Amino acid sequence: MIVHNVYFWLKTDLTAQQRATFETELLQLAKIPYLAGGSVGKPAPTEARPVTDHSFDYTSSLQFKTMADHEHYQRDCAFHQRFVEVCKPMFERVVVYDNTPIGS
Repeated sequence: MIVHNVYFWLKTDLTAQQRATFETELLQLAKIPYLAGGSVGKPAPTEARPVTDHSFDYTSSLQFKTMADHEHYQRDCAFHQRFVEVCKPMFERVVVYDNTPIGS
């Protein structure tokens, strides 16, 4: 399994409608049929600590059953291609953390 975690920092001058569009498009990624699982979120209202980063606007976590599924998502997935086309102009920063679960 591959877990694909992505953190987004949106441009500060976006309208409310643009933010709503971004959120709607991001939610669609979590519904890709071949995913093992997926979720979308915003920073949690947890206590501010030196190790906690609340600076991002949105995150997505997509779980792929195989590396081939992940590679398909990156290269050929129409859902992902649409998201990039529509939403890339809306964010100023993106950070990706991919991992493989241990002990599963």
